[in-house]
Amino acid sequence: MLNTDYDVAIVGAGVVGASLACLLAPIPLRIALIESKAPRSYQPDRYDLRVISVNHASRHVLHSIGVWSAIEALRVSPFRHMRVWDESGEIEFHSAELGEPELGNIVEMSAMLEALHARIADEPHIDLFCPARIDRIDYRTDSVTVALEDTGLLHAQLIVGADGARSRVRQTAGIAVSATSYAQRAIVAQIETALVHEHTARQRFLRTGPVALLPLADGSSSIVWSCDRLRARELLAASDEDFAEQLAAAVQHRVGNITMRSGRRGIPLWRSHADRYIAARTALIGDAAHVVHPLAGLGMNLGIIDAAALAEVLSGSVAGRRHDAGAYPALRCYERWRRTQNTIVISIMDAFKHSFGSGNATLTRMRNLGLRIADGATPVKHSLMRHAMGLAGDLPRSAR
Repeated sequence: MLNTDYDVAIVGAGVVGASLACLLAPIPLRIALIESKAPRSYQPDRYDLRVISVNHASRHVLHSIGVWSAIEALRVSPFRHMRVWDESGEIEFHSAELGEPELGNIVEMSAMLEALHARIADEPHIDLFCPARIDRIDYRTDSVTVALEDTGLLHAQLIVGADGARSRVRQTAGIAVSATSYAQRAIVAQIETALVHEHTARQRFLRTGPVALLPLADGSSSIVWSCDRLRARELLAASDEDFAEQLAAAVQHRVGNITMRSGRRGIPLWRSHADRYIAARTALIGDAAHVVHPLAGLGMNLGIIDAAALAEVLSGSVAGRRHDAGAYPALRCYERWRRTQNTIVISIMDAFKHSFGSGNATLTRMRNLGLRIADGATPVKHSLMRHAMGLAGDLPRSAR
């Protein structure tokens, strides 16, 4: 039976948890990375249904840990323009306005995981336990014990929950979470458009929810169509031809005729935010701490910045506190930093969601006027672009 001491045990080896492990490895700390199932392998001949819009801050983090070039070698789809509109208001963004080569990059989850896990395999300070199921988590004054089924015991000074929206770590630590269903589903798929996408991301806000078209490197596009449950059921039940026609109409035929290149998948949408990001010898990052609406594609980016912030705080703490990775003052510093920043983002996303989904005529006129003013006011527009691209805000060093 295994019985090993670690500085940090990270539960969840997805993009956020794996990024944290790579960020912590040079400090150096002994890290146990625990994942219940093997990641899906990257498929070069087809795209993942779910893709991620990686902003500049997250790209900087991934570059700092030496995996961005490996991700690029697999497949990355940069986009240079963005068009957002609703019934009568529209705003356009161009990367050249800020002197940047792109606004962001569309990346597949499997490509990110393949690059991250290859990096982890080369790190002597990281032990990956996968697949491994947790039997129990026990807390002591100076450590946490993680009992793995059929494996043994791991002891750590700090346990990090990177285990998703239904986090076992969060539950065991007794951290409450505020959760609200959006009563929507996001339909994801890959499509072919008659008109070339021109490396442009498009998003139209409908009364029932936003529909986004994300450009892919082979000329196709990935879609994320968020809509009310009833509408989602209708769209998921439709034939490929009928769905493609309804999608083309939803984006006002701006990309010409549409044909399907994949099946469709519906994902329930909700908002959640942990009341605290920390407890005794415990920290939460990513979806374990917060879940946001996908309308701006910020969810994974927020999680990667959580990981970078926690790694930065722990680096300073370990140097000054005799190598105690679970020291409460450092964890509290992380919580104040990231919960403040994420609360602002979550509030803005909620405001966008409710504003663009409202049928109130006065609110609609104000919203459309705001879009037109922002599109014409260069300083305002550039500020919006910098925040969306991850070029503004209180960022960790590795994200700058």
